[in-house]
Amino acid sequence: MDFQALKYIYVPVEQPGATTLLLLHGTGGNEHDLLPIAKEIGSGFNILSLRGNVSENGMPRFFKRLGMGIFDEKDLTFRTHEMVSFLKELAEKEGFDVNKMVALGYSNGANIAGSTLVLYPDFLAGAILYRPMQPFKSIGSDLKNTLNTPVFLSNGTNDPTVNQADTLKYVEILKNAAFAVSNHNLPTGHQLTRNDILLSAEWYKKHFS
Repeated sequence: MDFQALKYIYVPVEQPGATTLLLLHGTGGNEHDLLPIAKEIGSGFNILSLRGNVSENGMPRFFKRLGMGIFDEKDLTFRTHEMVSFLKELAEKEGFDVNKMVALGYSNGANIAGSTLVLYPDFLAGAILYRPMQPFKSIGSDLKNTLNTPVFLSNGTNDPTVNQADTLKYVEILKNAAFAVSNHNLPTGHQLTRNDILLSAEWYKKHFS
């Protein structure tokens, strides 16, 4: 496969064997967007922030879509393999433990993180998914996570882009695959709120501090 490197920012912490927080921005964002949120999640971890390789009318994304809420699943699959391959190479280059990565993704970034959970169920040590959608329309019942990996989801009950019923189905799929899911439905829209950050910081502290 013809994989490309991704643009990134890496901020190491002087702590051997530290966890790495993997930041994945939303549509139109870049590798700088989520850095302020990372600092609110906690400390003592490396920060690795990626920029998506796909451009939609000049807006960076992690994978193509066919329309609002309709993913190009073939491209999503390719881009997920591309990202995981890049992360494995980068871990060697930068000297972090690829087995101790926690993804933090918003919207489009949350969806490629979710795709990683499906295609590589034991790859991530954990995931924070803000405003996620189910990455693939069909996810087989053979999906299994063997590590009881913790996953945090937060959704807005007034979000016009994410169907609440579909989210609940997605949560059940992850739970049935043995991910340790913590799901939060907040009275807001698609934008991130202070509550998202506080809840996810508390979740991170519980599982990784």
